[in-house]
Amino acid sequence: MNKEEMITQFPEIALLKDEPLMNYTYTKTGGPADILAFPKNAAEVKQLVDYCRNEGIPWLVLGNASNLIVRDGGIRGVVIMLAEMNEIAVEGTTITVAAGAKLIDTTYVALHESLTGFEFACGIPGSVGGAVFMNAGAYEGEIQDVFVSCDVLLADGQIVTYHQAEMDFAYRHSALQEQQAVILTARFALAEGPQEQIKKRMDELTALRQEKQPLEYPSCGSVFKRPKGHFTGALIQEAGLQGLKWGGAQISEKHAGFIVNVDHATATDYVELIAHIQAVIKEKFDVTLETEVRIIGAHA
Repeated sequence: MNKEEMITQFPEIALLKDEPLMNYTYTKTGGPADILAFPKNAAEVKQLVDYCRNEGIPWLVLGNASNLIVRDGGIRGVVIMLAEMNEIAVEGTTITVAAGAKLIDTTYVALHESLTGFEFACGIPGSVGGAVFMNAGAYEGEIQDVFVSCDVLLADGQIVTYHQAEMDFAYRHSALQEQQAVILTARFALAEGPQEQIKKRMDELTALRQEKQPLEYPSCGSVFKRPKGHFTGALIQEAGLQGLKWGGAQISEKHAGFIVNVDHATATDYVELIAHIQAVIKEKFDVTLETEVRIIGAHA
């Protein structure tokens, strides 16, 4: 692809050339994107996707880059970040949210409007689009519990609406993971509730996160899905791995289900440490740990 030519094609959209993705990921790791784009609305997203399709340029969408590892070789083609698409609107008990809005911000809008049902997400750092894509959850709540529908741009340029029944929600899974598509807007159904009780629950969950999770270090959040019949952190502790350092990455001493960047870690440090954990847990307990974090990009 001709990067300069593409930048001149879209003067109204912020396009950065060879931009290091470590500036955006929550692990503070990751190589460069050939082009990093920040569209402001659905029309600009469609323009970018149509251009990439017509020119044969690979593309993908990143949300808030929180539950994500970008390999040190970076990403070829165009990376679309939706951070500027962050509108949140409330009508009755329904919240309509642009995909780039932060999930945490959405929960505080719900609080302000005395709407209950979203408290579980008050500490999840991802974007709304990423949360829908992953069926994000915490503290016995998941996106599917409040989801109504989302508008999605397909790779062929169509914009369609997916409703709850079409999303195939499961633990950290949605139907959108099986195709290349962009979530543009999502709608959630909440219920009226006493604001003081909503705030109390959000405060409780925030305190739990601060107590149990290593929020003082860069990390990708929960690394592994919970294996059936087990707790990941407990398995890692029992295997004697907690605190293990691999390059600049470390299995958190506060919560063994997290890997933190303690000393200028690379994405390779993360990926190798994840593979090591998986191998040890398989050998010791015959349990297969599947990653919850997405690992994308080219090898260095």
